[in-house]
Amino acid sequence: MTVGAVARMVKFSHSLFALPFAVSAVVLVAGQARLDPVRLLLVAVAVVAARTAAMAMNRIADRPFDAENPRTRGRELVTGEVSPAAAWALVTGSSLAFVAAAALLSPLTGWLALPVLGILLGYSYAKRFTWGCHLWLGVAQALGPVGVAIALTGTAPPSALLLGAGVGAWIAGFDVFYSMQDMEFDRSRRLSSIPARFGIGGALSWARGLHVLAVALLLASGAAGRQGPSWFLGTAILAAVLLAEHLYVAPHGELHPERIGKAFFDFNAFASVAFALCAIAGLVLRSQH
Repeated sequence: MTVGAVARMVKFSHSLFALPFAVSAVVLVAGQARLDPVRLLLVAVAVVAARTAAMAMNRIADRPFDAENPRTRGRELVTGEVSPAAAWALVTGSSLAFVAAAALLSPLTGWLALPVLGILLGYSYAKRFTWGCHLWLGVAQALGPVGVAIALTGTAPPSALLLGAGVGAWIAGFDVFYSMQDMEFDRSRRLSSIPARFGIGGALSWARGLHVLAVALLLASGAAGRQGPSWFLGTAILAAVLLAEHLYVAPHGELHPERIGKAFFDFNAFASVAFALCAIAGLVLRSQH
């Protein structure tokens, strides 16, 4: 077992999806928050640790199915590159790191860390009983920006709630996309998902609707947080990338499954980073006036 195998198992590079929106939440509350390097480092540790714990738990929960699914038979926990004991150690260590970072930020976030962790880890079992598992993931991801705001200010202003909801809708939408690859497998194993329940056409409609909602909520969060043009430019870029993603994966409503993997990482990573950079640019510009 190597560090690289563990990092691949939990898709550590996919932290690019989570950290930029944590940064955007910092921008939203910067005027009311006490920002210092230690607090910002603790926020980053909490975000990455929570995501790592959730991803490792997901791999553990899915291991029996991954071993049967031709698409996932090469995953590290199935091939033996990473042992179950190591995966459980990663879940435990990451969970403890998340709770510790949250507790160091404030007593309130320390108390909230455990129920949040329950939601994050519980997602791994959601598809066993509900096709709304993608929405569960969206709720779990929505807690990130809201948690950042609470950690830095002690409150969850409407702008942070809207940002969290927008992030949740965005991630739920591309999780629907990703799960289209396994529609037939999920049906054969009686696993629940939006594609398994509604078919490809229905799943595409769900993904479109969630992404339209995401853009609307991000616009609303900027307005509620009195952000400048840079925030809305970032939202426009994200909207354009989401449109390109839909056209790339399903031109004319016809799904191209071989394109989903590239769209899942490349398009969404670019969109989240571009949005965060625009948010930061707006904060810098405001500080110079």
